[in-house]
Amino acid sequence: MLKERRLAAETVAEALFAAEKAIDTAIAQTANLAGLMPTTRQDARLSAIVGQEALMRAIETMQALGVARQNIVETHKQLSVAQRDIGLGAVAFGNAGEKPDSVPPSGRLGVVGRSAA
Repeated sequence: MLKERRLAAETVAEALFAAEKAIDTAIAQTANLAGLMPTTRQDARLSAIVGQEALMRAIETMQALGVARQNIVETHKQLSVAQRDIGLGAVAFGNAGEKPDSVPPSGRLGVVGRSAA
């Protein structure tokens, strides 16, 4: 029974990590796109009006991806609870290292933990 629970948890963990990576990749790629649009427009000496709606859609996409990332983080937290509930709290999945302590969101980026060098 423990073997089946562990296998199920590993399968879900792999899918979770893949989803997290995909969202982060989408954020990075969309940020790249949003950053390129104004600079390439300026380099081409085009009016600020050109591509404005496209830029706004890219920015809206970034906002939606931010919400998606927050949701997958919450999914991760809830799966951690489920992991403990099925008796696998001491089992580590993936290779991301230690999870930082939960810190309430402040709207600003900051250091959540430091490793000894």
